[in-house]
Amino acid sequence: MARETWYDIARDVDWELSYVDYEAVFPEWMCGQGKVPREAWAKWDEPYKVTYPEYVATQREKETGAYSVKAALRKSRIFDQLDEGWKSVVKEHFGAVALVEDLAVYAELRMARFGLSPAWRNMATFGALDETRHAQISLYFPHELVGKDPQYDWAHKAYQTNQWGIIAARAAFDGMMMNPNVVDVAIQLPFTFETGFTNVQFVALAADALESGDVSFANMISSIQTDEARHSQQGGPTLEILVEHDPRRAQWIIDKTFWVSARLFSILTGPGMDYYTPLPMRQQSYKEFMQEWVAGQFLDQLRAYGLKEPWYWDEFMAGLDTWHHALHLGVWYWRPTVWWKPQGGVSPQEREWLREKYPQWEEQFGPIWDVIIGNINAGRIDLTLPQTLPWLCNLCHLPIGTAGAPRNEKFPVRSYPLDYNGYTYYFCSRPCRQIWWEDRDTLYDPTVIERLLGGEVQPPTVEGVLNWMGLTPEVRGDDAYGYRWARPYAAHRRAGEESGTPDGGTETGNPGAQPPEPAGPAGQGRPVPVNATFENDFVAQLVVVLDTDTVDEAARKVAAHVVARRVPPRDAGFIVRHDGRVLPGDSTVAESRISALDVVNVGWAE
Repeated sequence: MARETWYDIARDVDWELSYVDYEAVFPEWMCGQGKVPREAWAKWDEPYKVTYPEYVATQREKETGAYSVKAALRKSRIFDQLDEGWKSVVKEHFGAVALVEDLAVYAELRMARFGLSPAWRNMATFGALDETRHAQISLYFPHELVGKDPQYDWAHKAYQTNQWGIIAARAAFDGMMMNPNVVDVAIQLPFTFETGFTNVQFVALAADALESGDVSFANMISSIQTDEARHSQQGGPTLEILVEHDPRRAQWIIDKTFWVSARLFSILTGPGMDYYTPLPMRQQSYKEFMQEWVAGQFLDQLRAYGLKEPWYWDEFMAGLDTWHHALHLGVWYWRPTVWWKPQGGVSPQEREWLREKYPQWEEQFGPIWDVIIGNINAGRIDLTLPQTLPWLCNLCHLPIGTAGAPRNEKFPVRSYPLDYNGYTYYFCSRPCRQIWWEDRDTLYDPTVIERLLGGEVQPPTVEGVLNWMGLTPEVRGDDAYGYRWARPYAAHRRAGEESGTPDGGTETGNPGAQPPEPAGPAGQGRPVPVNATFENDFVAQLVVVLDTDTVDEAARKVAAHVVARRVPPRDAGFIVRHDGRVLPGDSTVAESRISALDVVNVGWAE
């Protein structure tokens, strides 16, 4: 018989329950039916239809292809010839993704048991088999490399530790797969995350792998992606039914999942594309990739379902210029806390590429890297290593400050606190704070810093934290290229000294010079960064004023960064009222001009 004559009957097998209540078999807290009538789920229909014999035959071909290529390359020297930066991309991927594939098995099995349509349950059964295969292949491929590099062992070990990036990933994926009911799971995992992010990421990652010469990894990723493309279709039919009956709920599920996924991808994918992948092998920048595949195509999908872009869309788009650059800088500086070898990626040629792709990169991040490069070339590697840990967001668990940007008045570097039940939580952004508040009963997981302050980490030092995270000395990260990318700047400085320039010149990227602050238009002064702190806010906010500003003018610029906050003054150099008037504070400001070294404490007048 042709499949079309029997498929719908076979996969729609269902019956009315006569000896047990429907709610006992499909409880609301697990199924998430909500406002959708029970009969509406009969319309659930997957576009990609497959039978079990067809599934097995197809999967057998995929397995044979992936493992055959791996076996053929086993005795080659391809691995030894791979670029160290690219190896870091692979190590990060295996550690962050391999066991998440195993977690996805349970998400699929929950939908296979509690899905509200027999067709949906049938598709989820195939999805569980897919994810089992993905977990196995993602653990098998790095296993044989452990003897060459112990960092590959983190493919299996990562999620058994409390490494800070893994805590961030675990919180995100638990919130996507294990905490919600299955209707929410179908929209969060197959639709938003797999369709919107992992599908396209695997395509880009496979392309970069081929360009880098890593044929085995490219083949493995492509094999996984073909499965993702099929079982991710569970999201579309589920979303279509939910939008018809409860569009507000559908919009919220997508909005929160998209934000959390974007924050996670800014560390999982962004640095690998723009810094670790060798320059000649880069297919496109992370921003270009996200604009084309995620912001463009995914947004078109939302509109096709009658939904709107998320409320924070402007902030997300602005973050494509800054998030992953800030996180890369942090990962490199805190490199002993990761299981791969991040490379600086800011050689003269790479900085030229970054300036081309991100016109504001040099202004925002160049001066910081200049200081790092100067310390490297002066032999002060100790000044490029952490002595403390950064404060982390209570939702995304990424460092506070990585969702903002220096010299950005609209999305500044600052924290967003929230008092709840006598405890103050801190967030990197307004969306993180809003999402946590709405789902606060299911999303709270202590950050590394909270565990440290709570006495869980002993001794409470950086070394103690590294041991607590499971990062033994042989797997701690270091610069992938031994800081070679910084040497051209030292040579440039010597050339400048020989030509008679006392400080080696002031060109951008020269660590021996202090480049002048960029001058503004005539008569408007030069930009000067000022650190402003607020009541109950331990993170200093970077605000840019002009060196020609009076204290009153600077205060109003600082006040513009705080929206709907009223806090009493505390040792304030000046107090800004809600009407914009500036009053004297507890301490006297003697000068009418502000220097770059001033720390301005600002409080709202009641």
